[in-house]
Amino acid sequence: MIDVRAARHDPAAFRAALARKGSADAFDELLAADARWRELETRVTELRARTKTKGKPTPEQLEELRGAKEELSRLEAEHDEATRLRDDVLARVPNPPHESVPDGDTEDDAVEVSRWGEPAQLDEPKEHTEIGRFDMDRAARISGSRFGYLIGDAALLALALYRAAIDHLVAHGFTAVIPPVLVREEAMHGTGFFPTERSNIYALADDGLFLTGTSEVALAALHMGEILDEVPLRYAGFSTNFRREAGAAGKDTRGMFRVHQFNKVEMFVYARPDESWDEHDRLLELEEAFLRTLELPYRVVNVAAGDLGASAAKKYDIEAWFPSQQRYRELTSCSNTTDFQARRLGIRFRGEHGPEPVHTLNGTMVTDRAVLAILENFQGGVPRALREYGAPATVTT
Repeated sequence: MIDVRAARHDPAAFRAALARKGSADAFDELLAADARWRELETRVTELRARTKTKGKPTPEQLEELRGAKEELSRLEAEHDEATRLRDDVLARVPNPPHESVPDGDTEDDAVEVSRWGEPAQLDEPKEHTEIGRFDMDRAARISGSRFGYLIGDAALLALALYRAAIDHLVAHGFTAVIPPVLVREEAMHGTGFFPTERSNIYALADDGLFLTGTSEVALAALHMGEILDEVPLRYAGFSTNFRREAGAAGKDTRGMFRVHQFNKVEMFVYARPDESWDEHDRLLELEEAFLRTLELPYRVVNVAAGDLGASAAKKYDIEAWFPSQQRYRELTSCSNTTDFQARRLGIRFRGEHGPEPVHTLNGTMVTDRAVLAILENFQGGVPRALREYGAPATVTT
């Protein structure tokens, strides 16, 4: 959540920034709800003081005390409702975008930062399902659309890719983690996926649990409610992830590019506020370094404000070249969520002036999409860097 005290101090700046995410109205609602809550907070505090008496009260004081208690009971009910309303509105206000984030609302508004590698010029590039062994027809029979099997060489390539990504991160000081993929609502809310992304999340209603769409959720909640003695903390999580892909009807219906279940190696960092932007750049550098070992042509884009998630203040996407589509498509991302998630999850570190909210960052190292990009760019060949991890020299169906 945003820092409400800071927002009160400079509401114009917060509103202008949040307008870039389309959330100016939500911020106005928050200011109104907060003003009402503060008014009732003051009145309730004053009345509680009046209900405390020293010694035996006189009959007049008893009458006044009775009236004050009745009024206090009414105001406390109003205060509880005002608190609920304020919290509900606060949950809908996203993290303001950083000043370096471009304006815009869609992926087309992202600004290109850099490129690496030359896209392969192929006369008739095969799509990944024509190269590797994927079975979406049988998966559809047992699971529905947007599910698929990776079989044989394609599966071995994927497993080699995940292990190579983990080793890459461990070599740079990250701690490997295999986190739970079922979490309680407070973890989804704390990371900012609820309420805005709720429609994309699978729920187990009978158990009060939710399937995560990224290990970011479990890695962020790992230290929920704690005061950290040392930062930075850097984790590399591997997990299977699940997303409804609500609103994606008609998009990327061919192949395995947009599916409901996929695997991912995710970076997650807890950092000091004065170091988080350097850490953000470092995550991007780690992503780029790994993609270069895979020899995949890519470009880096600075994602537009209106296309950011609720928690992100800034996000870089790396898009790899897909020959069958003749365009760059998102492969990884890395975001600085500043203190937004930490405030919601109650995570602090011991600063010079006492405990204060930590900054959290997340970044994709690799997903199944990298398998698809490798197959299409090499048309069945495999980068040398993955062969030592058990990947075949060539992938066949």
